[in-house]
Amino acid sequence: MKKSYTQIDEFAEGQLLLVNKPYSWTSFDVVGKIRNSFKPLKLKVGHAGTLDPLATGLLIICTGKMTKQIDTFQAEEKEYTGTMILGATTPSYDMETEPDKKFDASQLTAEQLRNNCEQFIGDIQQYPPAHSAIKIDGERLYEKARRGEEVELRLRNVTINEFELTRIELPEVDFRVVCSKGTYIRSLVNDFGATLNNGAYLSKLRRTRSGNYRVDDAWEVMELVNEIRGLKTVNDPLAK
Repeated sequence: MKKSYTQIDEFAEGQLLLVNKPYSWTSFDVVGKIRNSFKPLKLKVGHAGTLDPLATGLLIICTGKMTKQIDTFQAEEKEYTGTMILGATTPSYDMETEPDKKFDASQLTAEQLRNNCEQFIGDIQQYPPAHSAIKIDGERLYEKARRGEEVELRLRNVTINEFELTRIELPEVDFRVVCSKGTYIRSLVNDFGATLNNGAYLSKLRRTRSGNYRVDDAWEVMELVNEIRGLKTVNDPLAK
């Protein structure tokens, strides 16, 4: 359920905002749009847990004093739903880049696919995609990858609590994942294909939950921006 506001000053004290990030927007695009809606007031605004531009869903935004708690919100368990395409891989592990390798996925069975999920449950290690926002030597990996440079990928420890397939219509497979912070679903999908001696890349991703917060209770970006712009400040005589 969306929280209602009466004065813009509430955001300076600190608010946690649930936003449904649109497709093709970066997480920073969302933060910037909301920050600009407070003008001429200058408020701190930040987000907890980056979503890729091609992903949608729950983005937690913090304002004012609440930004001090971003690390706490970011550390919470996440839930995602998505779709993978079997039979091919891409350099970015998603649809940002074109397929570079193709495989025959026609012989894969539903039983094989579902059984393959089991080896990813629990504490696992994964390499982040070369096309990711991780910084090495002050530069993001995707900047190096787009220039065709070799990048050093380091294994990360993550936890997958749940991984299930919800629809199998090859080459498309829908899934749901519950995981720890820092998990790259793109890497999970790529590894899923590799362990089948095949290929897979991500075509859709949506964050549905972070901790106890759900996307069903989130604002649409412009809906929230218009709400903020319509508020008065404590010092505005029209607010009384």
